[in-house]
Amino acid sequence: MSHPIVSRRLTGRKRPLLAVAALAGALAASACSAPGGDSGTAAPAGSTAAVATSCGSAPVTLKGYFETGFPLPKQLTDEFTKQFPNVKWDIREDQFAVITQNAPRVLSDDPPDLMRLPQVSELVKDNLLKNLDGYAGAYGWDKWPASQLAQMRVGPTGERGDGPLYAQGLNFSMTGLFYNKKLAAQIGMTQPPATLADLDAALQKAKGAGITPIDQFNGGATGGLAFPLQNLMAAYGDAGPINDWIFQKKGATIDTPSNLQAVQHLQQWIKAGYFASDINSQDYATMMSRFIAGKSLFIFDGDWESGNLDKQMAGNVGFFLMPSQTAGGKQAAMSAPLTYGISTKAPHADCAAFFLNWVATNQKARDIDVSVGGSHPMGPSDAYMPPVKQGTVTAATLTAGAKIGQDNGAMDFIANATGAIYAKSWTPQLQKLVAGQQTPDQLLKSVQKDYESQVKG
Repeated sequence: MSHPIVSRRLTGRKRPLLAVAALAGALAASACSAPGGDSGTAAPAGSTAAVATSCGSAPVTLKGYFETGFPLPKQLTDEFTKQFPNVKWDIREDQFAVITQNAPRVLSDDPPDLMRLPQVSELVKDNLLKNLDGYAGAYGWDKWPASQLAQMRVGPTGERGDGPLYAQGLNFSMTGLFYNKKLAAQIGMTQPPATLADLDAALQKAKGAGITPIDQFNGGATGGLAFPLQNLMAAYGDAGPINDWIFQKKGATIDTPSNLQAVQHLQQWIKAGYFASDINSQDYATMMSRFIAGKSLFIFDGDWESGNLDKQMAGNVGFFLMPSQTAGGKQAAMSAPLTYGISTKAPHADCAAFFLNWVATNQKARDIDVSVGGSHPMGPSDAYMPPVKQGTVTAATLTAGAKIGQDNGAMDFIANATGAIYAKSWTPQLQKLVAGQQTPDQLLKSVQKDYESQVKG
């Protein structure tokens, strides 16, 4: 879930109307220098270098490398150009799996000013990402809640969570379960399941009623079963050890007793026929189109689809966090910034950083972040929050995000532990699990072995 968390988007979003309470991670609409002068503001003592806090007044073309099918960056860049007409954009797009594979070569050989990032540790190690500490000091990012930026900090040993800042987020995304309210009513589900056992019961009822319980993408290079698996990991264990593993903390392992229970539970769902039969050949777009067409009860997905579903299925979609094993227990979720970085060779690094700060501080940009991105803007806690209509999916996902904040349950995506772990380990192992060619125990051991070789490499 980058993305944020790994994300896949489809169509545009409908803007919500009324207000919802702000999350603890909201951002104050702070001022920043407008283009119009070439003089920069020096970074404070202790930062890496002096930086300019504007795009200047001369014509500038920012080169971007973004994710295909994801409307938020495009709408933000279009609005930015409206406000600052001297800045144009030259944007290339690829699927996230392709970006993951291409990132080192692109950052080295054809450096963009701004790039959607996969896992960052190896890119930092290879000196391909610009240290953003100077901008953090100049713009005040270092005064935001520390947890928001922790996933984008990398220390000298490659461990994430501490050290210089090497990326920034367009928003803070989160995953859980979307459900079709009409199908839920057919099986007597009048409210979200309160426990994992309640969720199991709902899946069984849907199966018995001839409804596809879960439609989940898991084909090609992107193993979408990592979404329900990580949610199950959160139900069986704490978020901390999972984040330690993703952040490459010394001695961390994914092969734990609680994670084994999670994989075993996922296998039970597979064997019970709770997933669509063609899961291993299904892509993200197919999953979304089927859900929108009313052909499945649940999908595991992220809040980036909230606005889309409010438009496509108005009033017929609910959202809830993965329930814990006991009613009222603490909850956790994949929750991460939609991560973007600046190449060390970027020709317009100052302007790219100015754009990132504008995304977080400009009221119109924050409106777009919520209405199009469906998730919470970054920044300090005393900020303007765009109005959101009560009863919408967007309102539900923002409320769920507040619960994750209260429970300290934010996890990065397990696919972001290393640059290769998603395409070369999680995806094939999960596809083998579906095909009956892998056991839960061996799946975790295989992923851990790959992880250790990649981290050492």
